[in-house]
Amino acid sequence: MSVMPLILAATVVVSLFSLSGIFALSLNEKHLHRVLFVIIGFSAGSILGAVFFDLLPEAIELVESDVVFVYVALGFVLFFFLERFIYWYHGHGHREDIEHLPARPGKAGTREFAYLNLIGDGIHNFIDGIVIAVSFLVDPAVGAAATVAVIFHELPQEMGDYGILLYGGFSRRSALVLNFAVALTVVFGGATALFVSNWIEELSGLLIALAAGGFTYLGASELIPELHEEKTLGRSVVQFIAFLLGLSLIWSLGIIFPE
Repeated sequence: MSVMPLILAATVVVSLFSLSGIFALSLNEKHLHRVLFVIIGFSAGSILGAVFFDLLPEAIELVESDVVFVYVALGFVLFFFLERFIYWYHGHGHREDIEHLPARPGKAGTREFAYLNLIGDGIHNFIDGIVIAVSFLVDPAVGAAATVAVIFHELPQEMGDYGILLYGGFSRRSALVLNFAVALTVVFGGATALFVSNWIEELSGLLIALAAGGFTYLGASELIPELHEEKTLGRSVVQFIAFLLGLSLIWSLGIIFPE
């Protein structure tokens, strides 16, 4: 069966999560905290689950293990470089981005900041689209795991991006349209990977290893540190359970979608 419809569906679904900003701003700060602290825990579990249950095992099956871990390290370094030097304005302070930003503050440079955030988001989403497409080309189970990991990583991020656009002085409608337009670069990334699929399939094991390294970076540098910010024992337990549920979901996808 062709995986093209699966890749198209997965990337479109990921793009639609850019509309989550409407949901975020419909909640007051207290309710938003309740939603985000669970989502971030689940996101950390799902993205690391995708690495250890799907991406790494598949890469090791396709490429010699000593080469795989070199590319995992390269993927980690690549994502660190992108985050630190290419789209450094595209931060992931999920809670800070959307809870305390007034709309149209009128400060100099805020609109430029918002545009830089859009550029960073576009680069990030394009890479996500390539990762999703390559994962489906290797195995539908790996593709499903990668898609779930991307969705739950994107959800709090897209809420934050929408808030940043409002902070930059855009109207709610303009912010929504711009955020969705940039989110469509996920589809463009997937389509690009499909267009060069014959070449990509020869390098799929290496690309999967790179993605594993990148996902490890995202989980370890962005999501896990945010979990450590929670100081309340009860909420920390809930986050840990959400983390385990994220891991369990990715593990179960390997059973639901066997090779």
